[in-house]
Amino acid sequence: MDNSKTNTAKQLAKPLASSHSRTKRTLHIHVVQHLKPGGIESLVLEILNHKKHNQQILIVSLEGDRLSAIAHWPKLEPFKHQLLFLNKPQGLSYQCYRTLRKLFAIVKPDVVHTHHIGPLLYAGIAAKQANVACRIHTEHDAWHLSQTKHALIQRLALKLAKPFLVADAQLVKQKLDEQFHYPQTRVIKNGIDCDRFKPASKSLARQQLGLPLEPTIIGSAGRLEHVKGHDILVQALTMLPKQYHLAIAGAGSQTQALQSLAEQCGVSERIIWLGQVDNMPRFYQSLDLFCLPSRCEGFPLATLEAQACNIKTMASDVGASKETLCPHTGVSFAPDSPISLAAAILKQLNTETITQPRRFVLEHNNITKMISDYQSILMEA
Repeated sequence: MDNSKTNTAKQLAKPLASSHSRTKRTLHIHVVQHLKPGGIESLVLEILNHKKHNQQILIVSLEGDRLSAIAHWPKLEPFKHQLLFLNKPQGLSYQCYRTLRKLFAIVKPDVVHTHHIGPLLYAGIAAKQANVACRIHTEHDAWHLSQTKHALIQRLALKLAKPFLVADAQLVKQKLDEQFHYPQTRVIKNGIDCDRFKPASKSLARQQLGLPLEPTIIGSAGRLEHVKGHDILVQALTMLPKQYHLAIAGAGSQTQALQSLAEQCGVSERIIWLGQVDNMPRFYQSLDLFCLPSRCEGFPLATLEAQACNIKTMASDVGASKETLCPHTGVSFAPDSPISLAAAILKQLNTETITQPRRFVLEHNNITKMISDYQSILMEA
């Protein structure tokens, strides 16, 4: 390796020098494509937030830099000293692979855990070449594998990296098995912090968020992008009684277009645009119903978070969304159809249920269970 790459790897390794004792702690490195608001990124931050006293966890982002990432996502600020950024250029970058391989050789992590295809290609192979004993790759969705190029790249990366392969949903495992026939692929479903996402007073939550106390409020959360289907929810609102309002948490490139659509549909006065919400438990606690109208999903966390707060939840039948819904209280509906969505909302809000959705999340999707399942893989390495 040339001196510039060696120096880059050493600079990245500096944060470990004073805090990582090889005799006392295990070092886990999670590698993601970027650190922007999203399900995978939020999940990795939660893992970092729940590390044990004998663990050190770092997150490596292939793309971006620390200052820009924190400016766009302030949630990163408390973890800034545990984040490393490679600022990878667009396209394939052999230098990115070389930097990671040198970094792993210097710091000798116990686990390198990659999330999605890009990190697997760069960090998974680099970890194998650096003799990292435990390499884990989690696939968070399988829709991208319908593209021949992606499937070929992932097949090659799996062959070279030889990681423990994990699917975050039964549907994803099924697709991986069909595509790769990889030995011993296992399912570890994503988890959330059930101590943070929990039931509380609806009226108090509404007061704190500045929401009206009287209407029936349907909530939705996520990036305001076409793929998230908020336009379908806005159109569905036109078919619902006037006492039904929407509260939407999130920001994105479609904000103006969605607000214009609400005006055209004559429902702008019944929609509260909250923008990026820092206290998401309060948001869910303020709702009568949570709705995820996405056109495409992997294994969403928002549905789990809402249900952990004991909020009735519904989601479009895409990806593995159904696997996140309580079978007794959750409802799925046809995607991209305002009529189907409006009918499902009416049915959901007018159906009494005895079972609490929180019980489903506690049993199947508590983050402590997820972390324990991943820890068991380290024991096998």
